[in-house]
Amino acid sequence: QLQASGGGSVEYGGSLRLSCASSGDTLEGRAIAWFRQAPGKEREVVSCIKPNGSSRISDVVKGRFTTSRDRSKNMVYLEMNNLRTEDTGVYTCAIDHLECIERDPTLSTTLGLDYWGRGTLVTVSS
Repeated sequence: QLQASGGGSVEYGGSLRLSCASSGDTLEGRAIAWFRQAPGKEREVVSCIKPNGSSRISDVVKGRFTTSRDRSKNMVYLEMNNLRTEDTGVYTCAIDHLECIERDPTLSTTLGLDYWGRGTLVTVSS
């Protein structure tokens, strides 16, 4: 199971780093996605990192968010900079069985994602 942590309250323009840890299996060989859900909005995938370390970042957060993995710690991170109020939401990490392909917006956002827990809340204030 994966567990996201590191959320909190920050001011507009601030930064946070979210962490994704596995409670059991190694993350090696797994594509790991981060998705978020803002109040009253649909879920959206913001990033995905492949086993080889290459990543896909959503256009909505490109240039501000990056994702990385630390194999020695069996962790995946989401580094969020220049945060905006619209970044507020619950962030969850997941195994992406679709290997970070560009998602069809007509299909369910969580298609192919295995995730557990309630995610971590990020609140950005103006």
